[in-house]
Amino acid sequence: MANTLKLEIVTPEAKTYSEDVEMVTLPGTEGEMGIYPMHVPLMTQIVAGELCVLKDGETHFFAVGDGFAEITGGRVAILTDMAINSDNIDEARAEEARKRAEARLREKLTDEEMAAVTASLAHSLTQLEVKRRRRK
Repeated sequence: MANTLKLEIVTPEAKTYSEDVEMVTLPGTEGEMGIYPMHVPLMTQIVAGELCVLKDGETHFFAVGDGFAEITGGRVAILTDMAINSDNIDEARAEEARKRAEARLREKLTDEEMAAVTASLAHSLTQLEVKRRRRK
């Protein structure tokens, strides 16, 4: 058990991932952070970007939104507003969402609307970046 840690990713909609993994790379506010089993306990903020997971010798990629990660020696718990496996990202749909969000930003918006549109734009840009980076 000392060679793996439990990774749990939770969004407002559901627990999207719960597996034993060898390593996690988080997109943090100060850059990427690699987490191995027996990591020192830590609570940190994550930013929209690419989360990398090493499981059974294979690397899996996720587009994640802003959130928090709680790290203990045997567990990484991530609470985020978005988490999508790169294999499940629909590039055309993300591109359309980006265009809609950019168009909305040119309108007169309330502060609440501006926050929602900005978050939507960040989500679509993150998905596009992760998907395009992983395209073979």
